[in-house]
Amino acid sequence: MSAFMSAFASLVGALADLLQPLFQHASTAAAIVLFTALVRLAVHPLSRAAARGQKARTKLQPQIAALRKKHSKNPDRMQKALMELHAKEKVSPLSGCLPSLLQMPAFFLLYHLFSSQRIGGEPNSLLGHELFGAPLGERWHHALSEGGPFGPQGLVYLGLFVIVAAVATFNYGRTKRQMAANPMTPATGPDGQPVPGMGAMTKVMPLMSFLTLVSVAYVPLAAALYIVTSTTWTALERAYLYRETPAAEAAVAPAV
Repeated sequence: MSAFMSAFASLVGALADLLQPLFQHASTAAAIVLFTALVRLAVHPLSRAAARGQKARTKLQPQIAALRKKHSKNPDRMQKALMELHAKEKVSPLSGCLPSLLQMPAFFLLYHLFSSQRIGGEPNSLLGHELFGAPLGERWHHALSEGGPFGPQGLVYLGLFVIVAAVATFNYGRTKRQMAANPMTPATGPDGQPVPGMGAMTKVMPLMSFLTLVSVAYVPLAAALYIVTSTTWTALERAYLYRETPAAEAAVAPAV
C-alpha cells in the first residue's frame, strides 16, 4: 500500500508540474481537478450505459405496474415476473450504481493521500501545497481558525460552497420536474406491499445533493476539490444524457 500511495503521489506531482506554467502556486489544486476529470472521463461510457438503462426502465414502468397489480397476492410470483421482464428487456436495475461505485476508490485514494503525514516513509510534501493560501491537506475548521469564514482561507471554502449550492439547486429543480412529469412505480417488499418509508424517501431524494455541502466542510481541501469537480461533472453529464428522459431519476449522490 505504501508503494502504491507513493506512486499515486508521484502521479499527482507530475500533473502539478505539467500544469505549473499555467497555474503557478495553484498547480497541485489544478492537478486534482484534472485527475478528477480524467476519472470521470474514464467512467463516462458506463454513465452512458446507465442512462440507456434508465430510459429502458422508464419504458417498463407500465408493465411493472401491471405485473404488481396482477400478482399482488403472490409476492414470489411477482418478483419472478419482474426479474423475467428485466431479463427479457436486458435491463439491469443496478446499472445506474456502477459509475458511482467505480469512482469511490479514486476519491478514497485522494482522501488518504492528503490525510497522511508521511508517504513511503518520507514527509508528505503535498500537504503544504495550497489553493489561494488554503493548504490542500487541511479542512474547513482550520480555515475558520485562520481568519474566520471571510478570511483568505475561508473565502476559498465559501467559493466551493457556492458552487455546490448552485449545482444542488440545479439538481433539485431538475429532479423535481422529472418526478412530477412521470412518477416511478412505488417499490414493494416481498409481500407485495409498498416498502415503509419509501414515500418519505421519494420526497427527500431531490434534497440529497445538498448533503455535498457537509462533505466539503469535513474532508481535506484536496478531497473537497474532487467532490466539487465530480458533482459538477455529474450534474452537467446527467442534464445531457437524460435530456430526453421525462422519468424521475435518483438525485446526485454526495461525495462522488
